[in-house]
Amino acid sequence: MVKLFINATAAILLSAMMLSVAPVQAKETNHPGKSPTQLTEQQKKEISALHQEMLEKRKEIIKKYVEFGVIPQEKGDKIIKHLEKRQSKMAQNGFIPKWHKHHHCR
Repeated sequence: MVKLFINATAAILLSAMMLSVAPVQAKETNHPGKSPTQLTEQQKKEISALHQEMLEKRKEIIKKYVEFGVIPQEKGDKIIKHLEKRQSKMAQNGFIPKWHKHHHCR
């Protein structure tokens, strides 16, 4: 239930943020699994700020769950550490999400 609430909250925050951001023009490529474009420095700054804002809100939510006794302190710390690690990976990838998963066909 906690994950569902956190995911729903993140989805709402992300949706609201995406509505306020100007669309990014992407150059299409025919290479599945490859990033279609690179962001400019200004675009990276904007995306970085949004991701940072979202990270802070999610950390605040986790801390409240710990405070209210919904999740233990150790689990809260683990979740926050995971969120920070993901933020770091996004920064390393130039804030281009890797949405292409490798699915095995049957």
